[in-house]
Parts: sequence; C-alpha cells; structure tokens
Amino acid sequence: MKLSALAIFFLAFTLSSQTSSFAFPNPHFFPNFTSIPPTLLPNITNTTWNAFRQFAGGRPGQRFQGLSSLKKYFNNFGYFNSTLDAKSFNFTDEFDDMLENAIRTYQKNFNLNVTGELDESTLNKIVQPRCGNADVINGTSSMTKRAASSGSIHATAHYTFFQNMPRWPANRRDLTYAFLAENNLTETAKRVFDRAFDRWAEVIPMTFTRTESYRQADIRIGFYSGDHGDGEPFDGVLGTLAHAFSPTSGHFHLDGAEYWVVEGDVSTSAVSSAVDLESVAVHEIGHLLGLGHSSVEEAIMFPTIASGTRKVVLASDDVEGVQVLYGANPSYNGTTTSTDENRETSGSGGRFGPILGFWVILGLSLSFLLI
Repeated sequence: MKLSALAIFFLAFTLSSQTSSFAFPNPHFFPNFTSIPPTLLPNITNTTWNAFRQFAGGRPGQRFQGLSSLKKYFNNFGYFNSTLDAKSFNFTDEFDDMLENAIRTYQKNFNLNVTGELDESTLNKIVQPRCGNADVINGTSSMTKRAASSGSIHATAHYTFFQNMPRWPANRRDLTYAFLAENNLTETAKRVFDRAFDRWAEVIPMTFTRTESYRQADIRIGFYSGDHGDGEPFDGVLGTLAHAFSPTSGHFHLDGAEYWVVEGDVSTSAVSSAVDLESVAVHEIGHLLGLGHSSVEEAIMFPTIASGTRKVVLASDDVEGVQVLYGANPSYNGTTTSTDENRETSGSGGRFGPILGFWVILGLSLSFLLI
C-alpha cells in the first residue's frame, strides 16, 4: 500500500502506542510439513472464502444469498472503482454491473477467460489464500501489462509499482530489519528471512542486515492475529497470509495463525494448510522495495501461490522490475542462484494475502491517509 508521510507516522504511532491491545502470537513454525500434528490441521473446506463456491455459474441479473460477502472480497482488493468502506457500505446480494466489472478486471489480471461470470476457473482462483495487498489502486489495475524496451528489443512488461513509484532513497540503500520480540522467533525462523532478503540483494545494489533494535530498524517484521491496527485484519488459517507496505514505511506483517513451514520440501505435502514461509517472505519483500503485483504466474510477485509450492527464485520479470527502481547489482551476472528451488505439486492453488498481499497496494480503512 502507498502511504503519505502523515500516514506512515500515524501507522507507526498506532502500532507502537497500542501494542498492549493487540495479540502477538507465537507463530506456528514447523521444520517440515510432516511435523504438523494432524490434530492441528484445520478443516479447510469450511474456510470463509470456500463458501464462495456456492455462487458457481452466477451471472449478471441473478441474486444469491450471501453474494454481498463476495463483493466485500473484491472491494478489499481494490476491484471497485473506488475503495468503499465495507463496514458502512450496504453491499447487496444482487449480481449487478459493479460486480460484473470487478470480475472482468479480476479475470484479466489472472489470465483467465474474461466472461464477467463466476465460472469454475475464476472461483478456483478466488478461494485461494493470497497476499494482502490490493490488485487495483484508485480504479486502475496495478497488474496491467505495459510496453517496455531494452535497447532495440521491445517486449511486454508485467511488473508493476505502487502509485508514484516510491522507492528507498539513494542515501538509504543499506537497510536493517528486525523482528517483533513478542513473537519469540527461533533462529531457524529468522534465517528464513535472511535468505529471502539475500535473494533481492543479489540483483540490486542494496544490503539488508539483521538487527536486534526493532524500533530503530528500517524494516520491522511481525506476526499478528486478527485486527492489529493497520486497517487490514488477518483472518486465521489461509485466506490472507501476509501484507507489506510500500517504501519507506518498512512494515511487514504476517498472519500468526498460519502453519508456517520453515525447512524441508513443502512441495511433497498433500496438506494445503502448510505454507512455505520463505516463499511468502520473498514476495512481501518485493512490496517493501516498491514492487506491486505481476500478472506473470512464474514471477515471485504474482499474487497467488499454489498449495504445496516452494517459490523463492526471482523470475526475470521480478529482476527487471526491481532494477528499474534501483539499478543492477554490479556483481549480478544475469542469473540468480539456486534456480532449481522453485517446486510445486499439482495441487490446488493458494494466494498470499488485502496485500499487502501485498502485498500489493492496500487501501486502509482510514482512506484519508492514502495518496
């Protein structure tokens, strides 16, 4: 999400002054998916978003009980012409023009057949967990393809930026990051984030150094539950996984309710509630650097991730986008390390989380703080 200086100050003040009223969970970390006790695995068929499957085959002019909840979903991710206050706006159960237009834009962003209807492929995407950042900002899709050129070669760029292309200034290219002490993260979990930052540092002239000083760090990482003061509450297992803010806010939030896998090959898991922590971290760091969502499914910045997937290697679309903001690392030779680390199963998809995720460009409920 893109925030003004006033908004960043307000958010920082809110998070620092009201910590006693927020829940700081000890996240569920597991060395691999097989270590997750079966008794802890949720019945994922009963998640809130899975209820959207009852609208299968829906088309304009029809009415479904509970369709208003799907409208709130699209509003959260920016798909209405202007972000509405979901708490006060009276969304109806009518399949109206507003919903049809939102679905068409969503289908374009996710490379689906554009029908304006709730067909099976569209619903399969909608119900997946996702990043919390919005896909559409101020009525303009942040995932829209654009022409790009490199020398005499012309191509289509899919990477996107936050509004006004915010980036870390030239005098702040050696950034520090720290973890919320109340989360009691293990060293193993912290090393996951070390690796995620290293992947971006490999391609741009920036460094990221872990520090113990949370309040003084450039980037502050925390796991939260439910409402945690930024207008984008987490929703429990799956759904929204994480969200992060645009430069130079530095806020990076993850859902403490998820079943985070910190080591091992999650791609061999048949458990769709197991989430690869590094895959989510690499994505959200892209937002912290100023990248929005990409429509390239292979890209780190694509909003969704299939369950059982480890996706940590930057694609060319990610590299090209972040280098537009910061230039290339002089040591970068055109290829990233560990190119065989992206693995996925044939299982159903998943998404990062309104975001931030995330990750994207979220709209706070306090809309007057947005630029």
